[in-house]
Amino acid sequence: MGNVHVGVQVGREPAELVRADAAEAHWDLDIGVVEPEGQLDFRGPAVQGKRGERFVYLIWGDVGPGNRFEMFRRAKLMLNRVDDAVMRPAVRAGRLSARVDLTGADGGLRCARVDPPAIAWAVPRCEHCRCGFLTFSWCEGGESVRVLDW
Repeated sequence: MGNVHVGVQVGREPAELVRADAAEAHWDLDIGVVEPEGQLDFRGPAVQGKRGERFVYLIWGDVGPGNRFEMFRRAKLMLNRVDDAVMRPAVRAGRLSARVDLTGADGGLRCARVDPPAIAWAVPRCEHCRCGFLTFSWCEGGESVRVLDW
């Protein structure tokens, strides 16, 4: 695999793929928030899962001839697991951030559901973030992902 890329999964398809060795990547996702029966729920093309278990996939794969993407790993960023003390202010602010350790316990790419301490969610103080409901940024060295705007 010499052409590994990382992106987000939109529906069943990879989106906004970036070379895995890139210093930085950004993904802008449209995610809406509704509150049926007093509980936050998330909507949008990149939102996966059923009510109460919503998440966004980060996906890794090899891009072959004809730009064919062969996924080999993905990680779930669980929106419903963000603490209410962070999520409600994030919804009001229109921004949410997370730091994700992308290296798994086995030394490979992290996969499956990403839980603390491998992910830390916060409301960013930045007023100069790019506009969009949810923006992912992959940081230098491929060791972390930040969810910047929403």
